[in-house]
Amino acid sequence: MPPPISPAAHDLLDRRRFLSHTGTSLGAIALASLLQGEQRTKAGEGSAEANAADKPWNPTIDPAHPYRARPPHHRARADQVILIFCSGALSQVDTFDFKPALFEHDGRPLPGADALVTFQGENGNLTRPIREFHPRGECGKMTSELLPHLGSLADDLCFIHSLTTKTNTHGPGENVMSTGFNVDGFPSMGAWSSYALGSENSDLPTFIAIPDPRGLPQSAGNNWGPGFLPALFQGTAFNASQPIRYLDPPQSISPARDRATAQFLKSLNARDSQNFGRDNDLAARIASYELAARMQLAVPQVTNLSQEPSHILRSYGADQENNKTKAAYARNCILARRLIEQGVRFVQLFNGAYAMGEGVGNWDGHKQIADQYPGHAEILDQPTAALIRDLKQRGLLERTLVIFCTEFGRMPTFQKGASGRDHNPEGFTAFLAGAGVKAPLSFGATDEFGYRAVEDVVSVHDFHATILHLLGLDHERLTYYHNGTLRRLTDVHGHVIEAVLS
Repeated sequence: MPPPISPAAHDLLDRRRFLSHTGTSLGAIALASLLQGEQRTKAGEGSAEANAADKPWNPTIDPAHPYRARPPHHRARADQVILIFCSGALSQVDTFDFKPALFEHDGRPLPGADALVTFQGENGNLTRPIREFHPRGECGKMTSELLPHLGSLADDLCFIHSLTTKTNTHGPGENVMSTGFNVDGFPSMGAWSSYALGSENSDLPTFIAIPDPRGLPQSAGNNWGPGFLPALFQGTAFNASQPIRYLDPPQSISPARDRATAQFLKSLNARDSQNFGRDNDLAARIASYELAARMQLAVPQVTNLSQEPSHILRSYGADQENNKTKAAYARNCILARRLIEQGVRFVQLFNGAYAMGEGVGNWDGHKQIADQYPGHAEILDQPTAALIRDLKQRGLLERTLVIFCTEFGRMPTFQKGASGRDHNPEGFTAFLAGAGVKAPLSFGATDEFGYRAVEDVVSVHDFHATILHLLGLDHERLTYYHNGTLRRLTDVHGHVIEAVLS
């Protein structure tokens, strides 16, 4: 026997009452929706601006003018970037991360890490820094005498001592620092910036990579590649001693004939567009060729360092004939400043290369760190410090963000049976200077031996999010649709390091 029908259910069997109740319910739902919308509006969440701020963002790019400057998401603190990349994993405990306990416990085992195995094998005992540390600047920041010129800028620098990364291998480590991912095929930080913001200079590439005079970093072009972004946003690689290849026209073609040919080609392209409509792919290719033509005039001008006065060459160390590599790196630093003066958006400057082998031409100090590091420091220190000081004196540092980084750090121990330090992704140091960052500042900390980040731990994704924020970009909104996924420089991670912002 079926259960008895309740009075409420019995009412619904009446057609008139059913329609009456249904109409009242729909009205209540509509009213609740209106009240919720009003509440969101009062909270500022219902506005068009707020809704737009929550959505992924792709810049509107005119294929005929793909390098044209584009507005950021919010007010930018920095308009341009110089990223100085020390290839080989610069040791934090021998340069900027002062740990008195390393002096006190020199030669003893690392507590709680007996027989610790890292990248190349088992570790030996704790080993003191290869040079003494001294207080520098009015802030009294302790830095190594290995890098005295950079140490002298302590009052202008914002140190991040608690960086961590996802790998302890050089190639993937460079990939992570440059692209946010340890595998190949992802856009570099400079390519994302170029894609989002374009450039203020129509005669030079938006993004330029300056390789070390000794050769390329281990991950080579991945550091400045476009990944899945359009190829026109990749970095253009050249330095002061190796100009862009194939830029000059053949000697058999006079400048007048070259200009006339370019003008004739421009008229043909315009007629084709008028007759058949604009093809976006063709327009982008034409824009690329036209940039190359303008570069034929602009690049020789910007790379002509003979225009620099002797006191500038001397301050950078570019006149030192007894150290050709230092002089060549110094000229690269001058070139970086000249590119910033010309409005180039992103300049990636490398110190260290892998063509010469482990630790010989880079910071990969596994075997003989005390013998190798002073030579590398001599090349890096004076020119890099002169670049920062020169930017400041010219007023360029107010709108230029300088980034100094490496792929990961090194162990506070020496490797067992060797006189060098193994790879350490658990805690290392980078610094920022210039637009939008607090200085002097030391943010975050590793443990008492400089082994593992323990205070205000920072991931590379946090680092990237902060850099994009200073450029006026929201790292969660800056996206590109690729293979069914909205990709970001910071993947699905990252937080802006608010404490380092001025």
